[in-house]
Amino acid sequence: MIDAEKTLDNIIEKIQIIDADDIPSIDLYMDQVTTFMDSHLGNNKRFEDDKVLTKTMINNYAKNDLLPAPKKKRYTKDHVIMLTYIYYMKNFLSINDIKTLLKPISERYFDGNNKVSMEEIYKTLSNSEEEMTDFIKSDIIREINKSKEMFLDNPKKDTDYLQLFALVTGLTYDIYVKKQMIRLTNTKKKLQRIRKKSNHQITLLLIPMILLLYHNRNSKPNQLEIPLFS
Repeated sequence: MIDAEKTLDNIIEKIQIIDADDIPSIDLYMDQVTTFMDSHLGNNKRFEDDKVLTKTMINNYAKNDLLPAPKKKRYTKDHVIMLTYIYYMKNFLSINDIKTLLKPISERYFDGNNKVSMEEIYKTLSNSEEEMTDFIKSDIIREINKSKEMFLDNPKKDTDYLQLFALVTGLTYDIYVKKQMIRLTNTKKKLQRIRKKSNHQITLLLIPMILLLYHNRNSKPNQLEIPLFS
């Protein structure tokens, strides 16, 4: 079986999360936004030709009400934060699901509409990155160790294949459960009920789950350089 723990360390080392203090406080034109996102999230791309963000993506997000319209073709720090959320969420959620989750955030916190700012929310979440990463790593290592205990009575070739397959299916099930949790929690009825209590609470609940799911997705063995699953 591959050295999955070493590969996991390499993946975690390369993953980028934008620091709130690195986001420019001045408004940016679209070209500047795409350049900024690519320079800060480029290591997350699976393939070299993948695009972190394009002009077409930004325009589509605005047309679909995922992103507030720019002011005189300029994008604020809050716009960049919203685009960062969308970047992670689009890997697992539909446009409608993302809209349902982000619309109350945009309405209540975007552009200084609340005492709690978008930047404050983002900083709270990004500051938990180290703790979250440690949890993710230990969780995946547990899956790795569990898979190594399976299919030991088979020929080595079969054992290696089946253990790797066991690891993939275990991580896939983990992702499936988290994805269902996000979707169920992200129903309009649930959001409306929780919104009466605190939009800040639902943000702190769901967005870390999105980031956790994103990290797990990027740690799946079928995304590693393994010919068997390429």
